[in-house]
Amino acid sequence: MKIATVLLAAGEGTRMKSNTNKVLHPLLGKPLVWHSLQAVKAVTPELPVVVIGNGAESVREVVGDAAQFVVQVERLGTGHAVMQAEAVLRGKADLVLVAYADMPLLTAETLQKLVAAQHANSGPVTMTTIIAEDPRGFGRVVRGGDGSVQAIVEEAAATPEQLEIRELNVSPYCFDGEWLWDALHRIPLSAKGEYYLTDLIGLAVADGGKVQAVAMEDPQEAIGINTRVHLAEAEAALRERLNRRWMLAGVSMVDPQSTYIEPGVTIGQDTVIWPNTYLQGDTYIGPDCTIGPNTIIRDTRIGARCEVFSSVLESAQLEDEVDIGPFGHLRKGAHLAQGVHMGNFGEVKNSYLGPGVKIGHFSYLGDATIDENVNIGAGTITCNYDGEKKHPTKIGANAFIGSDTMLVAPLNIGAGAKTGAGSVVTKDVPPKTVAVGVPARVVRKLE
Repeated sequence: MKIATVLLAAGEGTRMKSNTNKVLHPLLGKPLVWHSLQAVKAVTPELPVVVIGNGAESVREVVGDAAQFVVQVERLGTGHAVMQAEAVLRGKADLVLVAYADMPLLTAETLQKLVAAQHANSGPVTMTTIIAEDPRGFGRVVRGGDGSVQAIVEEAAATPEQLEIRELNVSPYCFDGEWLWDALHRIPLSAKGEYYLTDLIGLAVADGGKVQAVAMEDPQEAIGINTRVHLAEAEAALRERLNRRWMLAGVSMVDPQSTYIEPGVTIGQDTVIWPNTYLQGDTYIGPDCTIGPNTIIRDTRIGARCEVFSSVLESAQLEDEVDIGPFGHLRKGAHLAQGVHMGNFGEVKNSYLGPGVKIGHFSYLGDATIDENVNIGAGTITCNYDGEKKHPTKIGANAFIGSDTMLVAPLNIGAGAKTGAGSVVTKDVPPKTVAVGVPARVVRKLE
């Protein structure tokens, strides 16, 4: 059975009070529409159809080839929005799943359950409902004396008696494809001049069809985003969901409420995350690590048994048994091999530090290649930029760089060489020699 999906993303989002399209507001580092797309992608391999509003090209640019798009030029309601997908989908799907791009907490499991229920339903539509005390503006589900669904009444049009109903229409629907496209053209025009998708429930009943209702188990899935308050609620709920998943997978969190982990992150078993830690983007952390507190890690790969304490890591790579911090900063291109130690207030950019390298405090290494077991004294700086170009620094194995050494690139420090404290090195230093002074000069050969 072929399943098509329609994702509604044409709303103006005026209550967000923003120049950014509502479905592009970030939630745990990803736009709202991204979360909705992940859920519907698990239901069917077919590209979803995203309905965008006139002028919403920014949504098309962000989503790219992950969907196909149709434009709702005039905003004449949710039923009218789904009509825009008719030319693309009519006759091409047995079932049509319709969901909203501003409901980012909907799970693939809920949508799969919805589709399965409609597959077994003899009627033309299956809907999702929830029992809740806070109606959050959702329409009320009206049932007949036999318990069957008869209609959905929007909150604004509900009578006082209907407002007391606590079964709410949460919004995702699954329709029989052949019935849907004809029924959309029979939706009556509302007093506001719009065509409501919810009116299809009454039409299905009038046609003698059965409307199936699937109860949503987790009330957090029903959070829709209309204001910044809703966005914050969804952020907290999604963060709690992800953190719980990682803890059940063997990751310890000292304080989950102050731990921020984005969806693209992977964490190994027996790793401990301390408070005020942010794991962002495409980040991988191996097993048995200690991360935080007060740490930000973005788009970085970390091996096993590493310790990162109160530091910032961006687009970097750490092999096994590396320790950093406090107050270390790894910038793009930093690669620390096994067993590297990096002390407080160190910074590394676009550089490779070989196995066993020790970099003291208050040091900066940029565009450098450092072989194994080198000791970098406190206050060492690679002067890699001459105002126009970046230049490389190469330090051989087992070299010893004294405190406050200025390494003026391009420069090559030989294996086993040493520099004196406070030296300004402007010329290459041969292997196993000592260079000291301003500017540094070779003073003796080492045995």
